[in-house]
Amino acid sequence: MTTVPTSLGARLEVCGIGAEVGGQRLIDQVSFSVPAGAVTALVGPNGAGKSTLLRALSGAGPRSSGVVLLDGEDLYALGRRDRARRLALVEQEVRSEFALTVRQTVELGRTPHQSLWSLGSADDETIVAQALERADAAGFAHRQLGTLSGGEQQRVQLARALAQQPSLLLLDEPTNHLDVRAQLHTLRLLGSLAGEGMTVLAALHDLNLAAAFCDHVVVLADGQVRAVGPVAEVLTPELIGDVYGVRADVLSHPRTGRPLIAFS
Repeated sequence: MTTVPTSLGARLEVCGIGAEVGGQRLIDQVSFSVPAGAVTALVGPNGAGKSTLLRALSGAGPRSSGVVLLDGEDLYALGRRDRARRLALVEQEVRSEFALTVRQTVELGRTPHQSLWSLGSADDETIVAQALERADAAGFAHRQLGTLSGGEQQRVQLARALAQQPSLLLLDEPTNHLDVRAQLHTLRLLGSLAGEGMTVLAALHDLNLAAAFCDHVVVLADGQVRAVGPVAEVLTPELIGDVYGVRADVLSHPRTGRPLIAFS
């Protein structure tokens, strides 16, 4: 299968990002770097600020301080259309006020690449079809979005993001609502996208999924970064105990050699 073409992955540098909602500071001076062309997990307890941070990085949510750089270019200095050509955000829950089919929803991902009055081209149709197939959503492309399960809608939003052809893909709990098979499909797809050059930052609540499928990890707690680096170096029993307040042993997976976390 021909893959959805993407831009070359961009190095993401987060510099002193802060965010407040209702006068409450949820993100406090967050700084870290994400390597280009890799899958980085954003992990942390519930309420750590992962969703708020991803929305702030994308420009879709509040930001009270800081700068986000894509390959040294100020993300917030870009216009909305230019920004949408560079990055895509897949949120946990997305509601549409319009009665759209799955295919029409994914076609919206091509909007940043089209002129105001243009119709979709043959290339657009090909990119949309490939995005649907890669996200495992082609089988229900003609259904109304509102008739889908939560897991199916999650795959549609991923397909829409792929149709944008971003160099940076941000995802908030992309395995939410998915069964085991769909979780594995999605995470393997993220690895494939990184292998093709895309930079991926995904918030995950399952540490074993992060350990099994991600290259790097950013650990967030109480709105601040606690650790950043390769998964095998960062996800130690000491850090897990400190951040999550649980006892864990970090083993080596017998087949892959990747970290395998056993809780007790």
